[in-house]
Amino acid sequence: MIVILNFGGQTCHLIAKRVRSFGVYAEILPSDAALEKITEKKPCGIIMSGGPSSVYLPDAPLPDDGIFGLDIPILGICYGHQLIGKRFGKVANKQTKEFGKKLITITRKGRLFKGLNPKEQVWMSHGDQIFEMPEDFDVLAKTDTCPYAAMENNKLSLFGVQFHPEVIHTQKGNRILQNFVLDICKAPREFTFEGMAEKLIAEVKASVGSDAVLMGVSGGVDSTVAATIIHKAIGDRLFCVYIDTGLMRKDESLEIGSFFEQLSFRHFSIFDASNDFLRKLRGILDPEEKRKIIGHTYIRVFEKLAKKLEKEHPNIRFLGQGTIYPDRIESAQPSKYASKIKSHHNVTLPEKMKLRVIEPLKDLYKDDVRRLGRQLGIPEMLIGRHPFPGPGLAIRILGEVTKERLDILKSADAIFIEELRRFRHYHKVWQALAALLPVRAVGVMGDARTYGYIITLRAVTSVDAMTADWARLPPELLEQVSSRITNEVKGVTRVLYDVTQKPPATIEYE
Repeated sequence: MIVILNFGGQTCHLIAKRVRSFGVYAEILPSDAALEKITEKKPCGIIMSGGPSSVYLPDAPLPDDGIFGLDIPILGICYGHQLIGKRFGKVANKQTKEFGKKLITITRKGRLFKGLNPKEQVWMSHGDQIFEMPEDFDVLAKTDTCPYAAMENNKLSLFGVQFHPEVIHTQKGNRILQNFVLDICKAPREFTFEGMAEKLIAEVKASVGSDAVLMGVSGGVDSTVAATIIHKAIGDRLFCVYIDTGLMRKDESLEIGSFFEQLSFRHFSIFDASNDFLRKLRGILDPEEKRKIIGHTYIRVFEKLAKKLEKEHPNIRFLGQGTIYPDRIESAQPSKYASKIKSHHNVTLPEKMKLRVIEPLKDLYKDDVRRLGRQLGIPEMLIGRHPFPGPGLAIRILGEVTKERLDILKSADAIFIEELRRFRHYHKVWQALAALLPVRAVGVMGDARTYGYIITLRAVTSVDAMTADWARLPPELLEQVSSRITNEVKGVTRVLYDVTQKPPATIEYE
């Protein structure tokens, strides 16, 4: 196997995902895993992930120094690259920041860059960088601001890249990782995704036993696939509930009811809790506070529903959720060194809960979930839906959530999605959304002054939501959307289009 040491990088699990896609088993261990723990895995190679720390901090995470004497190849990515540089050379703490797309110039292909072009697009996300090449290391690549963007020492089998080959926007990232895993480490290709559904179903059966599960569903691909896995494991002991928070998209409740009729689940119901959610969000401006309030309110509503169902089914002991790995990464669950980006409603749970949480998809990415859904025979119209956040439009309304703002945003968002479909671009982007900014701008309509809200549109391309690029939508599509929103949605005077990548931005606004 390949052992991946997790230094708190947001894309650490993505490294494992890429390695597994080559048919090679990969396992993630904590960055400070003891040498004995690492060696018992009998790895043929080690990858050190990126992370938010600086190698110069007093409490900077460090690996067991014994890994450098194991006589197996080691690849450092970003922070891992800097760790190698610090141990064998010097690292600059000059905050020479690089985020997003960069072009590297390959000065020497070596073993790591076999099959690459002289210039390649990569994805950067760092502050510190190596400023003095360690002795006996060869420089492989540079950028206009990073002279040592990649290096290798064949004698010691040490390799480092300052960029992130695991993310989709490093165009030859898979080739770089394949060069390391397959050619340098000589890892056997014995891992397969086949049988994943059966494995997850068996795990749910073992966990739930003879009890029942109350499952929160939203109509999105994650909760739908998770519900299907649980349903196949325990059958009619699954109770699916869609909670109408009032924060959903236009006509969402009607669509979701129709979707679940097709899935033939025996127990499915819609519960209107919109007044509860809107009341608790009144006057709340901070995004983290919004997310926590929504997450806690969901749990309290589910616990009330479970109590109501106790008369008919007294053995409801579990709460099913469609949590996937990016949710946990951004909420900083996987590593004590990870930086919390934002609290996901299904991860930031109350300390005291009456129901035990079961999350069959918690180690998978969105494209894994879609693949799994197709294996399970879930209709494509469900599998192909754009991601939609659990907190709903509350995190697309920057500032206070009010009914007036919700109504404006629902209408604007519906127009954007409708026109994407009409122009046949809906399935060409990973996710598309409208958001409402907490400011107003002057406009002119019918020769009269107007003063209304600003709507910002965002459409991105991605594979796993860990990185994203803004979608190059046709100008005529954007023009049509802008025209319709300003003409049809009362209270909007201006429409913007967001061209920010992830990183440095996130896909959602809050």
